[in-house]
Amino acid sequence: MSTEISTHTQPRGLSLQSVADAMKFSEMVANSDFAPKDFRGKAASCMLAIQCGAEIGLAPLQALQSIAVVNGRPAVYGDAALAVVKASHVCEYVTEAVDGDGDQMVATCTAQRRGYPQPTVVTFSVADAKKAGLWGKSGPWSQYSRRMLQMRARGFALRDAFPDVLKGLVTAEEAQDYPVHNVAETPRQPVEMRPKFVAERIVPLKTPSPVTPEFSPVEKARLAVSRAATLERCDALRKHTSERLADGTFSQAEHDEIAGLLVTKAEMLIGAETEVPA
Repeated sequence: MSTEISTHTQPRGLSLQSVADAMKFSEMVANSDFAPKDFRGKAASCMLAIQCGAEIGLAPLQALQSIAVVNGRPAVYGDAALAVVKASHVCEYVTEAVDGDGDQMVATCTAQRRGYPQPTVVTFSVADAKKAGLWGKSGPWSQYSRRMLQMRARGFALRDAFPDVLKGLVTAEEAQDYPVHNVAETPRQPVEMRPKFVAERIVPLKTPSPVTPEFSPVEKARLAVSRAATLERCDALRKHTSERLADGTFSQAEHDEIAGLLVTKAEMLIGAETEVPA
């Protein structure tokens, strides 16, 4: 049986043509010095990282260097996320700046999606880092604080403006700061024994009052997206969604879901505006 790997050479590099080829390639990389420390000797992890990278447009070796598994969840390093977004046809531009010094530093990332009326502008300041318990934290936040502010603003802006390009991946720099919660097993509650049937205790049941349904914040957001009729309304909902993520109302998954719905709705509205009647 041949041990050659079936490949197709593209301008980006190697393109694997089958699962078997990908597994052979992963085994070869896992046993080489090219494998990152966390992937060394783990062919299956290498293969999944390659697949995860392929879904956002990264070649195999790029994926292995750019995809990380943090607390059991795949993430992409901030520099790779910026490269993927800038390579996308929906990206018009991304600019970054860090102003001020010391406790007055503020990082700003501005991302303009093609066809959208306003850019996505995200700031992340020292005050934000302190509120999140990051400022002064040992490691990169102490050694490269300016860079970490820039990365956090970048990660939020790129996910808000280009959720379809990054496929929901967070930046590894952000994921590494998430606290790890050890979920303890909930003690089982004793089963309450129901009393024996006694005829004298039977009483007529009252008709329950009608209950007005309550919608959760994410359900309200889905409804608002479905009713949005202008790009300005979509832009306002996008900012609202980012604020709900920041204050803890939305989880990361809920935020990414609403952001994806807004992208789809905005593209529908843009298509309707540019459609020429017969």
